[in-house]
Amino acid sequence: MDNGLAQQKIWIGVAALLLLHASLALWAVAGKSVTADEILHLTGGYFYNKFGDYRLHPENGILPQRWAALPATVLDAPPPPLEGNIYWRTSDASVVGHQFFYETGHDHWPMLMAGRAMMTMFSVATGLLVFCWARHLFGDRAGFFSLTLYVLCPNVLAHAPLATSDMAAVCFLLATMGAFWRHLADPTWRTGALSAVVFGLACVAKYSAALLPPMMLLLLVWRIGSESAAVRGRWWRLAPLTIAGHAGTGIFIIWVFYGFRYSGFAPGLPPADHYIAPWPTVLPYIGFHRHLVEFCRDWQLLPETFLYGYAWVVQSANARSAFLAGDYSIYGWTGFFPLAFLWKTPLALLAALATGLVVLVRRWRAVRLYPIAPLLVLFGAYWAFSLTSRLNIGHRHILPIYPVLFIWLGGLVAPGVLPGRWRGILPVVFAFAQLAANLRVAPHYLAFFNAYAGGPANGYRLLVDSSLDWGQDLPELAGWLREHNTGPGAQPVFLSYFGSGEPDYYHLKATRLPFVNGFKLRRPWYEPGPGIYCVSATMLQQVYSPARGAWTLEMEKEYQEARAKEPLFREYWGNARIRREVDRLGAAEGFDHTWQRYELLRFARLCHYLRARQPDAQPGYSILVYRLDQADLDGALHGDLHQLAAAIERALAQPPH
Repeated sequence: MDNGLAQQKIWIGVAALLLLHASLALWAVAGKSVTADEILHLTGGYFYNKFGDYRLHPENGILPQRWAALPATVLDAPPPPLEGNIYWRTSDASVVGHQFFYETGHDHWPMLMAGRAMMTMFSVATGLLVFCWARHLFGDRAGFFSLTLYVLCPNVLAHAPLATSDMAAVCFLLATMGAFWRHLADPTWRTGALSAVVFGLACVAKYSAALLPPMMLLLLVWRIGSESAAVRGRWWRLAPLTIAGHAGTGIFIIWVFYGFRYSGFAPGLPPADHYIAPWPTVLPYIGFHRHLVEFCRDWQLLPETFLYGYAWVVQSANARSAFLAGDYSIYGWTGFFPLAFLWKTPLALLAALATGLVVLVRRWRAVRLYPIAPLLVLFGAYWAFSLTSRLNIGHRHILPIYPVLFIWLGGLVAPGVLPGRWRGILPVVFAFAQLAANLRVAPHYLAFFNAYAGGPANGYRLLVDSSLDWGQDLPELAGWLREHNTGPGAQPVFLSYFGSGEPDYYHLKATRLPFVNGFKLRRPWYEPGPGIYCVSATMLQQVYSPARGAWTLEMEKEYQEARAKEPLFREYWGNARIRREVDRLGAAEGFDHTWQRYELLRFARLCHYLRARQPDAQPGYSILVYRLDQADLDGALHGDLHQLAAAIERALAQPPH
């Protein structure tokens, strides 16, 4: 009875912590606009569920997309018109997503928040795994310590509620390694079936599941190698059955999620031409993967959309624009993820890890690796893959290592690990330090950077994109402008936004500078004037611009030549008769191209100047706000290179706000 009561209290405590975690996560995103990837996941999942069409956004796991879009499907959100829709025909999920969210007359917010609530369940499930695993290895206190670190971690809370595939991948990578190891310890059909099903779900959670087969094979070899010669013979007979069972179940589950249909094109809908890019433009760029994909296509061993999504991921990972502390690359850096880990991991966790390493060095003879084998393999293999990855666009790509660390740190409160009273003091100190890190940045968890990195206000100088700026802070910017730019003295607002949100939804009236996603809208001429310039961190760093990096003499020459054409731009956009005549002559496309190139260079030059200035405000830390007068603009845009240099020197000399 006493033991039963104790167990009941334990599980009440676990439930309370997980409820706190879910509440913090959803509270944080209640004031955040849709992130760049959420609109793609929800739109894709909606079309998967409602129409059985799998073409939109196939490069992420179909399970989290269908799961997140269940509320939109149940709410019967209206789709955008598909007949005659060129973006539907070409599978352009970004534009179809914008149409779905903002152009059909329904309010996207209820389905977005409902989808986020659905996704939070994956993070809750991961927290439960962390508790159970740490408890199994080190005891009840360890389980609660590990779970507390997980529940309060800003990086986990940043992604826990988002309608993306990241937390689903974290959950199923950890679950698969645990279930498979349990099966190896107790090779029955029940444990084998559970492990195979979890593995299959991982396959449809995210394409990072491609790392699981080699990790599972390594665990199998570890298990066989740890047995006596007599038992090894039995395992060599069981191993092929285990491998075949997992492979078969994984393939079956993949087919289930694609409705047992090979084609990704749903019958009965307006016709479509291809995926986001035709097959011939993808296959030549995926290396040795091409032979595997083509073999599976020829024999229709897996759904076409699954194969296309895999090919697209491989192709996209070959080269991608990336930013790291002022440096730019399309092939990434070996040090990107170690630095991202160092800057974005709470100091409490780093201190706990340092303590654990000291204990490990002092007590290495007593350490038994076998019980933590799946954690070691997951951690080591995932880090090895990350260090060689060219896809350096977000700290979120190393999220799967964090639950492993939380579980390991539970060992600090195991009996006999820390001496005397330190066993009771240090874990409490680490837990409260984790709470303090959480409170300092809440609710802007995505913008978390630790004190060593300079805090969230300095984050835009180190990492951007999904490490800081994923388009989430339009509501924060709208609130800042309502507070600081209203009344008779209100200044014009200029906005350059990175993301998939719609500023008009938040009543943000601004002249639009270049956006990362203009949704194929024709951009008219405008002249930058004195006012408030609001620039997303990713746009400020020009990560995805052809003019990224240092402002060169070649850029300056091209800019000055294009600037001389400003009177032509003014005349063209200000005179409808001239526009009609240019259109009649078939020169509109060329004229637009010239204007767009000039606009790109003009904005890049402005950002080169702004990077030298301290921002006047940072709503949500991801959008930088600058108040610019005519003198600032003259120095940044209207002078020669010497005047630009002088403006930058003045900006650098300004004291920080």
